[in-house]
Amino acid sequence: MKKVLRGVFGLLCLLTIFPLGAAELAKVTIPDRITLDGSDNTLVLNGAGIRYKFIFKIYIGALYLPEKTSVSEKIINSTGPKRILMHFLYDKVEKQDLDKAWREGFLANQDEQAMAQLDQRINRFSALFTDAVRGDEIWLDNIPDAGTRVYINGELKDTISGSDFYPALLSIWIGSDPVTTALKRAMLGQE
Repeated sequence: MKKVLRGVFGLLCLLTIFPLGAAELAKVTIPDRITLDGSDNTLVLNGAGIRYKFIFKIYIGALYLPEKTSVSEKIINSTGPKRILMHFLYDKVEKQDLDKAWREGFLANQDEQAMAQLDQRINRFSALFTDAVRGDEIWLDNIPDAGTRVYINGELKDTISGSDFYPALLSIWIGSDPVTTALKRAMLGQE
């Protein structure tokens, strides 16, 4: 009986040290819940993974939603609050590489007509970024009726208007032609 009680006590101690649902990737703890700035919206971690380029760890990508789901179309088409978190692991990702990656991600998942409607906003969005270095965090928040809020290291940089922008942005990770299928599965909570 004493062994059972010690085991239960040990498990309870571990649970207070490592919260249920929090993820640790590349020695970075990803919170299991977040609250969007200026709102009462609490979002849960849907899934998180690492974006690799060749053998290099570039960033952690995490997706937060009001409730967990693994259906990408449902997430993309929902109008509720969401957050994409990018936590950079690589020493330095140059601005020109970020710009190229944003553009390629949008192009891979949008048709010509959608790209024409998004083009000016994509340029405005890309202009917000500088080089990203290890430890930098980018938050991309969908705020219903407001647009896409872009935060870099906790500082609000801008809000991109239009209800069509965030679904297009989200498609970079979980659309039909994602940046990587492994990261898509991880962000959808399938791994």
